[in-house]
Amino acid sequence: MKDTKYMNSYVAGVLLGILLIATFYISGRGLGASGAIKSVAVTTVHAVASSHTDNTQFYQEYTKSHGENPLKSWLVFEVFGVLIGAFLSGLYSDRVGLKLEKGPNTKTKYRIAGAIIGGALFGFGSQLGRGCTSGSALSGMAVMSTGGIITMLAIFGGGFLFAYFFRKLWI
Repeated sequence: MKDTKYMNSYVAGVLLGILLIATFYISGRGLGASGAIKSVAVTTVHAVASSHTDNTQFYQEYTKSHGENPLKSWLVFEVFGVLIGAFLSGLYSDRVGLKLEKGPNTKTKYRIAGAIIGGALFGFGSQLGRGCTSGSALSGMAVMSTGGIITMLAIFGGGFLFAYFFRKLWI
């Protein structure tokens, strides 16, 4: 097993806090990624069925608030920056590669199915909760939003609760 380099978690936390303050200062908004996915979805639906988007209130309101091209939203550029940054970090620490991490008692097909189902549920939940963990919890807590605090408590509380039931998949 090769030695993997990771950033000190305290330094990473301070840098994340500085980044969050900078985004509030520069853009007037916090961090978040689910809006970028919505921009891609709206653009895709418009490309496939423009008459539907032209006649549906949701799409009309979204394109009005985000301009004619939702892909020019700053959130889309944020997500590209996150992807590029993650790739560069992986290159720097020699962690770029395709591998499936799973516990010794977990079959590959269950791990893949769990990842897909979990990702879909998380994406659906982010739309119900009006944002992802970054937008709702991190940015919400930064401005002392009650909803942000409740979201963070629910994320960690849910994680601890479900970890008990799913721990045997990883041990």
